[in-house]
Amino acid sequence: MTEAIKGIIMFSGGLDSTVAAHLLKSQGLSLLLLHFVLPFYSGLGNGHERIRSLAAAAGLPLRIVEEGEPFFVMVRSPRFGFGKNANPCLDCRIHRLVETRHIMEEVGASFVATGEVIGQRPKSQRLQCLRMIEKRAGLAGRLLRPLSARLLEPTIVERERLVDRERLMALAGRGRQAQFAYARANGLRHISPAGGCLLTDIGSARRYHALARKYPGHTLEDFKLIAYGRHFSLGERCRLVIARNDKENEIFEKIISDEDLVFDLADVPGPMGIGRGEFSESEIIDAASMVARYSRVRDSAQVRVRVYRKACAEKILTIEPADPCRCNEFLM
Repeated sequence: MTEAIKGIIMFSGGLDSTVAAHLLKSQGLSLLLLHFVLPFYSGLGNGHERIRSLAAAAGLPLRIVEEGEPFFVMVRSPRFGFGKNANPCLDCRIHRLVETRHIMEEVGASFVATGEVIGQRPKSQRLQCLRMIEKRAGLAGRLLRPLSARLLEPTIVERERLVDRERLMALAGRGRQAQFAYARANGLRHISPAGGCLLTDIGSARRYHALARKYPGHTLEDFKLIAYGRHFSLGERCRLVIARNDKENEIFEKIISDEDLVFDLADVPGPMGIGRGEFSESEIIDAASMVARYSRVRDSAQVRVRVYRKACAEKILTIEPADPCRCNEFLM
């Protein structure tokens, strides 16, 4: 008979969540790792092999949640606003913890644990924010932060001795020397610390804010595209995204809808373009010429570009690649 799960650990595979998982596993607790996948990478048939490998190295079962419409709704109207770019960190943390609480209740676990450290992230890990997030997520007394636990009020599971508080850490601040030392001492595998999610990236944030401003009726599928390609606003009713490499071409193949207008080169391999909205004939020509501009035949006098929708017959346009300055005029 499988031992009942005592705790859910929000697991990114990074240094902090890996150390948190090991601290609790070393106390003999039955744990479940929970990994969230941003909507940009959800629904693409990804096997998430890297995070599965890290969970296997940690010796713990893993559950993966691919995020979609509820996450998108949260981003469109974050109660606590955005950080420096397009990152709704407080709202995101609350949203994911609420989802985690539901899973905690589903499996009958006693607590949720995270790799958060007091003061490590300025937007969401200040002491006041940690307390507020815990309360709004409905996890008061049930949210354990093993890396900073001895600097915080004891949780219910610590008071009830399910978790030994004295074997947890008392870390604060942005440095990670203690975590690195712990990981080395215990031979832990983890992803290298990074700057944050895609919404903290300046380019992605610019594209998102431009999308929200120019196309207020944008959908989850539009939102997912900000992670990929070059974005162009051709008019009030239409926009174009051009893949930057073969990998993005493959992703575009998976996410184009029946309504999307697709552009690609007829005679040589090159970037795919996705057109969304209502295109006039002149805007279709503009879009086709831009796709040609970002191909290896950009210096040709004439290029043949296929234009089609999934369920419709294609047509071939013979056009001159766009001038770079004209492309820049439309760049989002």
